[in-house]
Amino acid sequence: MQPSLTQLISEIKAAKIFRRNKKNIEIKILAALLYFFGLSLRRTSQFLSLFEEISHESVRIYYHRLKMVIRTPKKKKRRLIAIDETKIKLENKQIFVWSAIDVDTMECLAIWASEGRSSFHAYVFLREMLKYCENKPEIVVDRGFWYKWALNRLGLSYEHETFGRRNAVEGFFSRFKERVKRFWKRFPFNSSFVSVQSWIESFMAFYNYWRCLS
Repeated sequence: MQPSLTQLISEIKAAKIFRRNKKNIEIKILAALLYFFGLSLRRTSQFLSLFEEISHESVRIYYHRLKMVIRTPKKKKRRLIAIDETKIKLENKQIFVWSAIDVDTMECLAIWASEGRSSFHAYVFLREMLKYCENKPEIVVDRGFWYKWALNRLGLSYEHETFGRRNAVEGFFSRFKERVKRFWKRFPFNSSFVSVQSWIESFMAFYNYWRCLS
């Protein structure tokens, strides 16, 4: 369970993830949430500056750093996990974003960006997902050929589905794609691969936090 807003503020203060504390923690959380829900960095800055001056660079920092405090999924027994991947562009280069959703809790357990889409990439991602599982849950995937070897290698049972139980991960990617559309499906100019991974990890963190509060 994610902490309440009051608990989150206390944990942020205790973690000391910001070098300076000139802005209220509540403003930093609000800035990151507004950006997560779809406002651009500049629009978020302009809106919040009606109350307290804040730069768009500060909004970017808040979004990336707050994931350090929002709790990651708990390691526990899980029944069924839906896996999928989607394409985005980093400038003119295509990259892939992988995601795993617990069908019962709707938590995003892992999210990862890769430059390719192969059995090896699927294997690396599935191993990351299993860090949050005490058992070997059943996996639901589409018919991408890159999954079969990785799933068998890890001893995971799986089913191929187009709809049905895969709706969990499809719903997650629907929200993800809607957010990325603000970049015209491309990350901002001069973004590095590392910054993209940080961005999607922040998206996962705020998605799980918002899901628990809603």
